[in-house]
Amino acid sequence: MEFIWTADNVGFVNWILTISLILVLYALLFVVIFKVVKRNAGFVVWTFSLIFVLLSYIFCLYGFLIIVSMLSAVAFTLTLFANLGDLRSFLANPFRRASGKNVNFGVEKIYDRNALYKNIETAVIALSKSRIGALITFEKNTSLRDIMKNGVPIMAPVSPELLTTIFYPGTRLHDGAVVIHGNDIIAASVFFTPTTKPFAYKYGSRHRAAIGISEVTDSVTVVVSEETGRISFAVNGELETVSPDSFLRAFETYMADGGSEE
Repeated sequence: MEFIWTADNVGFVNWILTISLILVLYALLFVVIFKVVKRNAGFVVWTFSLIFVLLSYIFCLYGFLIIVSMLSAVAFTLTLFANLGDLRSFLANPFRRASGKNVNFGVEKIYDRNALYKNIETAVIALSKSRIGALITFEKNTSLRDIMKNGVPIMAPVSPELLTTIFYPGTRLHDGAVVIHGNDIIAASVFFTPTTKPFAYKYGSRHRAAIGISEVTDSVTVVVSEETGRISFAVNGELETVSPDSFLRAFETYMADGGSEE
């Protein structure tokens, strides 16, 4: 049996460089699988693909090497397209950690968290009953400062009246999202990059924007449908619809997950 190091047509330096190149390429694939895809199936595919490529190269099975390499390239490309949202999140901040410190807007204010949540519930249910579309994003550990640059600064305490007024059709700020940090509305009319994920259900621009911001940050976004009044949460790239009766409980849960105390 012929091995790569005994083959007459392959120099020692060439096969060392080739194996090194293969390992580097598969190291990149490893990063994509674990930092972007984050699924066990990806690890299995990566492991077996690497083993087959190395074995076929070592035993000079060049035809098999070409086939496995092509299949690996196709699988790698399909993986990227199937996880564009996660890839965008990774590229936006590859070193982001979920346990990061909360972003400070000056001195943190002490406020009544329960009162804030009740104000949000009152506003969201009122918007839902009136079928007024709304997009409300709550900043947690990941800073939204750069994203908010395309919006209009507000810096006002949260109140149901202010929120319903902002989203009332015909007002200058009703398009886009409201961003809330702590007990303050930081900005309005903020536009997010929509998700590129394919969904079985056809979501509108407001819902896709909500999913998009949840893919690249740890924020919690509340969406109220203009057509149906349906209330949904966008968190971690996923969208969950809730009833008005269960809104407050779900909101408290999402805000508590991974959050830091004020």
